[in-house]
Amino acid sequence: MSQKQYQPDQESKELLNENKSLVLFNDDVNTFDFVIDTLIEVCEHDQIQAEQCALIVHYKGKCAVKSGSFNELTPPFKEMSNRDLTVAID
Repeated sequence: MSQKQYQPDQESKELLNENKSLVLFNDDVNTFDFVIDTLIEVCEHDQIQAEQCALIVHYKGKCAVKSGSFNELTPPFKEMSNRDLTVAID
């Protein structure tokens, strides 16, 4: 039996490189301080930007906290998920 390597087609490659957003969703579990500290550590926000994002999440229900390609957003997505924050790449 021959093994065939999977090669992503051009459309798949474009989807991976397309600009996406890491979206943080509101929850009733995590504190403002925890969310702010996580945004500073994981997304490299400064204090003011992290506070503003936390407030937007609180009042609007969600906020795009980082943008980039799918591959660039995967590590912060995993880290924020590991910290029990609700995030998605959109």
